[in-house]
Amino acid sequence: MSNQSPNFIINASIIQQSPLGLELSPEQCEKLASVVTARGLEKGMMLLEEGQQDDSIHIITSGELEVVKLTGGGDWVVLQVLRPGEMAGELGFIDGLEHSAAIRALNNVEVFSLTRPELEKLLDEDPHLVYQVMRAIMRTVHGILRRMNLQLVEMTNYVTKYHGRY
Repeated sequence: MSNQSPNFIINASIIQQSPLGLELSPEQCEKLASVVTARGLEKGMMLLEEGQQDDSIHIITSGELEVVKLTGGGDWVVLQVLRPGEMAGELGFIDGLEHSAAIRALNNVEVFSLTRPELEKLLDEDPHLVYQVMRAIMRTVHGILRRMNLQLVEMTNYVTKYHGRY
């Protein structure tokens, strides 16, 4: 499997600077770099479609992605903007379920991606690497859950205090 895009090459240094590589040794970063793929997206291109199943996790190395959801009226609502060093698709990577929102390029973006089958191939060779990668993913998921909980509390306080009036 190639780990190159015409635009950039993923090496151990890029892995080590990403959230996946924070607790990995240089040798483990090399192993991970050998199984990821890199690609570029132009502004407006979709990384993931809502309802799509995908077993990949994506790490942004440059540019910005926006997590978007279609409203009932056909408009897009931006739920979050993801920046370099952040992950996309982590829940689908973990559970294999359909994505609840779409992710598209806000500008030109470069990402590297890791599929669940490629990570699982490393289980026999280096189970500690796989464990550390999964810890990194769960840290990100935990941060998202915390942020959503805070937003829910803020919204509940607003509705309670102002009875939902603008």
